[in-house]
Amino acid sequence: MECVIRFAQSHETFRQAEIEALASLAGVDVEFVLYDKYSPFCIAKFSDLEAARKVISRSVLAQDVFELWGRGATHEELHADVRHRTEHRWKDYRDVSFRFLIDTFSVKRSQAEKRSLIESFAYLDLQGPIQLKDPDELFVILEDYVSDTEEIQQQEQQQQEQKPPKQGKRKDLKNVYFGRWICASSRTMMDKYDLKKRKYISTTSMDAELSLVTANMAHAAPGKLFFDPFVGTGSFLIAAAHFGAATFGADIDGRSFKGRHKITKENPMGLLANFQQYGIEDKFVDALMSDLTNTPIRDVPFLDGIICDPPYGIREGLRVLGVREGKSKEPAYKDGVLAYTQDDWVPPKRPYGFVTLQHDILNFAARTLVVGGRIAMWMPTANEQNVEFIIPTHPRLEIASIGVQTFSTWSRRLLTYRKLPEGEVSSVSRIKSATDDPNGVTANELNEFRRLYFATKKPAKSPTTEQI
Repeated sequence: MECVIRFAQSHETFRQAEIEALASLAGVDVEFVLYDKYSPFCIAKFSDLEAARKVISRSVLAQDVFELWGRGATHEELHADVRHRTEHRWKDYRDVSFRFLIDTFSVKRSQAEKRSLIESFAYLDLQGPIQLKDPDELFVILEDYVSDTEEIQQQEQQQQEQKPPKQGKRKDLKNVYFGRWICASSRTMMDKYDLKKRKYISTTSMDAELSLVTANMAHAAPGKLFFDPFVGTGSFLIAAAHFGAATFGADIDGRSFKGRHKITKENPMGLLANFQQYGIEDKFVDALMSDLTNTPIRDVPFLDGIICDPPYGIREGLRVLGVREGKSKEPAYKDGVLAYTQDDWVPPKRPYGFVTLQHDILNFAARTLVVGGRIAMWMPTANEQNVEFIIPTHPRLEIASIGVQTFSTWSRRLLTYRKLPEGEVSSVSRIKSATDDPNGVTANELNEFRRLYFATKKPAKSPTTEQI
């Protein structure tokens, strides 16, 4: 059966991937019949209403899903299609309470126009009471007009072709749909987990929307164990816990998840305080101080999911636990006591390559994920000079999806991998061409993304005499 998915016009490159991930998690099939990145409306085919409900009810980037009763490029085509598809079903809805809504994208309708549109469906012969709150059935007219971006592109093309500009104020109608509401999504959870309302955050905390999307990509669900090796303030773990997964994390700097206060029963570490704030502390296992190169975690497949946003090494070079080349490896003492036994001890760190970091993450995932387990991680991808960074691969991990979030001078990808069964191998052709400089010592030499990121930054101009 065909349904209309009403997306939020946000993070368009992630929308299809999230729906496909949720369909895979629910064990149902989904087929995209009509999809346009410039439009919030999409036609998708599900096996039945329950399958559509399972998928969309967990989605963050969708808003609602409707059973498709008709569609067309004009309202005349729409009415003809509604009659053709559903006339045999009208009697089933004749006596139910109902409500009509009109959802227009990129155009505003007057109340008189809305009333006229609703009355044009009088042939449905709905005899039940009109009920604005909690009706038995909600029918929706969805109008899809040319977006602002498309309109600008059309105007530029008309100028190039020296065609006269279009006359009239209203944009062109692309498609119009009529549907019966099935269910809403989980998008309202963004407000519940809004960082502005969270007790413990930092400048690197991932926002609620993308944290929830990442958890969906990784198939967070009850009965699963999820791990974040760069846990920080725990945005990803909170999102995974919201969907029912048990969670734990690690970080090279314990202060990032503990906070800088003295930890007591009444004032727990910052990460745990966040879980308590949302009433999901039963989904929090623990957090430990370690990095991927010095992890105490067992090298056996036991994790169902890994979700993380590794450091990019922009504000400071990447580091791992260890001693710099040439430095003494003898135990350090403070006031005659071994330094590492004292509360204020900070372990030594050495420079770390960015590509090596990516490979280490995938190697860790290949060793610790169960078959079918997923890792969803964020990685920088390009700058304004259009320098692409190769997608890291691993023979035991299959790329499930790739989404891109674009900023002014750089972009980042959300890379989702699935662990393959024993004996199956994914393509590894690209991994050999991406390595760190073997002679690199400085942060820039060990991190190509960091070097290019700062290369795009223009030096500040000196003030002129007039400005002074």
